[in-house]
Amino acid sequence: MNYNRRNFIKTTATGSAAVAISPHFGLSTEKAPNVEVLNPRNRVPLSLIIDDSTCLVNMAHLGIPQFAEVFPENYKQDWRKLPREIPDSFVREFGEWSIENGVKGKYSIVPYPACTGWVNRFIPGWTQRELKNSLDLVREVIVPNWDIHPEMISHTRVIDIKTGKPFAQATPDFMENWEWSQNKSADELAAYQAFALNILKEVGLPCEGLTTPGGYGGRNQDNLALGTLQAVRDVYAAEIPHYFRDLFTEKGVSVAPQVRFPSDLDSSDPKCVVSIIGCTGDWFGGWDGLVPGDANKFITEDLQTGRMVDVIDSGEPAIMVCHWPGIYYNGEKVGFNILKEVTSRLNQKYDHLIWMKLAEISRYWAAKELTSITFDKNTVKLKAPFAAPDFTLKLNYNAKNPAIKNSTPLQRVSSLKDLKTNTFFVDKNSTLVCFDLQKGETEITI
Repeated sequence: MNYNRRNFIKTTATGSAAVAISPHFGLSTEKAPNVEVLNPRNRVPLSLIIDDSTCLVNMAHLGIPQFAEVFPENYKQDWRKLPREIPDSFVREFGEWSIENGVKGKYSIVPYPACTGWVNRFIPGWTQRELKNSLDLVREVIVPNWDIHPEMISHTRVIDIKTGKPFAQATPDFMENWEWSQNKSADELAAYQAFALNILKEVGLPCEGLTTPGGYGGRNQDNLALGTLQAVRDVYAAEIPHYFRDLFTEKGVSVAPQVRFPSDLDSSDPKCVVSIIGCTGDWFGGWDGLVPGDANKFITEDLQTGRMVDVIDSGEPAIMVCHWPGIYYNGEKVGFNILKEVTSRLNQKYDHLIWMKLAEISRYWAAKELTSITFDKNTVKLKAPFAAPDFTLKLNYNAKNPAIKNSTPLQRVSSLKDLKTNTFFVDKNSTLVCFDLQKGETEITI
């Protein structure tokens, strides 16, 4: 089935369930029949999407009463028992662990978390010094391994971007999670998203993409994609904007990134936007920190089954999804411990995984989909609108001494595990070549 990661906000109650993302708009970039683009270094990308994170504020504690005002029958959790804060001591513990273990992904910073206060100004209940320290900590231990995304502006009420105030109506039509975004034009969504992005830019956080809160844009995905392309390029001048909107958990359904709205590929300013697809439900600890997760849903103790096994064995990027309140889990760190266990099991089973940020995956897939490849005599010619590190090709013939014109000589490796940039591997019927793809033209002689 198609799984809407926002089941917790009861999108089905208002008809806002996520829909499948539009196809690649008939991409027909030329590919030579004897050349195949593989994953980077012939490894399977891994990543972790963290939603509902921000500075200091526990979004569950302050968001649930706002959701309950709209759908009182659906939100009966005793939110007062949840901690008001997810402390920076935990952010440091998590960030240092991810750096030590090479775990990468996306970490949200909600700019106006649950309408409490602004991360670029102040948040009531915390001092200015505490907010500054929290932002400094994000730069120190989160930014190295994690993309930063806004999760729209508040993740609860829609904000009037002319005044900076929440709209007064507590109805689905004025909540970010539900109806407001479903009928907006690309320009209207771009303006709203740019407002969020500018707050993160003001506090010096890097950003190449955004995350949708709840059902945001679920029935308006073309405009969501175009609005993201416009907003991220306008505010951050990011070359390849990306966004996270949906996830699918059904075996056999592709979760490969989708490269959308490519244009001007032959110009000096090529454009596209990448939709990142998650492959798991939140089986760590949930968005509200009330229901413990289960590591076995990702990968069983005997390492034989689980959603991550299915996706990794398919060769597509395996991108897990979680929510920050569930990782912290009321100070008990249930979700964090599950993540540690899942990571350990994956490391036991596989030796061909590569952790990547969402921006890194997006760049690679844009290059993979949009680079034209031709074969002429003894030369493979590539024309790339975007550069990409660790670009890996499989040549379906034995090429004993491939070389890249005007580039560093390639070194032969004896094992696929040793494949990295500026190396190649040869077996009986094929040759794998790994190099840093440059924007423009590249020639590989066989």
